[in-house]
Amino acid sequence: MKKQAIGFIDSGVGGLTVVKEAMRQLPNESIYYVGDTARCPYGPRPEEQILQFTWEMTHFLLNKDIKMLVIACNTATAVALEDLKKKLAIPIIGVILPGSRAAIKATKNNRIGIIGTEGTVKSDKYRKMIRSKDTLASVESLACPKFVPLVESNEYDSAIAKKIVTETLKPIKNKNVDTLVLGCTHYPLLRPIIQNFMGDSVTLIDSGAETISEVSTILDYFNLAELSKNKEVSERKFYTTGSTHMFNDIASQWLGNETLDIEHIKLGTEKF
Repeated sequence: MKKQAIGFIDSGVGGLTVVKEAMRQLPNESIYYVGDTARCPYGPRPEEQILQFTWEMTHFLLNKDIKMLVIACNTATAVALEDLKKKLAIPIIGVILPGSRAAIKATKNNRIGIIGTEGTVKSDKYRKMIRSKDTLASVESLACPKFVPLVESNEYDSAIAKKIVTETLKPIKNKNVDTLVLGCTHYPLLRPIIQNFMGDSVTLIDSGAETISEVSTILDYFNLAELSKNKEVSERKFYTTGSTHMFNDIASQWLGNETLDIEHIKLGTEKF
């Protein structure tokens, strides 16, 4: 019997950082992933367009009979999560709430930094979420528009990446934050550079990795967890709207698997 998969959507390859954690924590689950690399980044786009693109990816996966949807993109979570929750019957999880909870738990001086895309920072969802749960917390947010293109172009381990990260993060380094939320699922690929610049005294929070712990809880709550350990019926399928070659280069490096099932798709333009 074919397993129902968990669906993951992202603006590009960033959500693979969430998938990597899912593969570690939930090895029996089938995974379908859609990365909209042709239209990445989402951060600078208007909300109406982000909502439309998110629905297109969602409907593609609904046609694959997924049992749960993970919005593995902070910008899409900020814009589309509530709309999807209202209209869909399956469990839907975004990355902002788990990341916020983890930051509150980690901070010692109540000074939390958020780095994300322009869209995520403009939405102010992280600050509002953190402040709703801890009124004493001070939150500093910084948009890092150059980070996603670095990752999508497979330059996340380059000298130029180090230069861009250093220049971009200078304003938040001086804010005395002891906890920094990587508020974009692309950013964990830049984690070594970010950690080196911010220093060992700053705890980095991977919002995507934190999300999978919540996914596991929800699967158990709704009795959706896959208990069978038969790997032959588990699927890992990846769909991209952009170059399969570039996607494979990044995915195989990050996931540690050279043979990935990757398919190019074209998303529609119908309105939802």
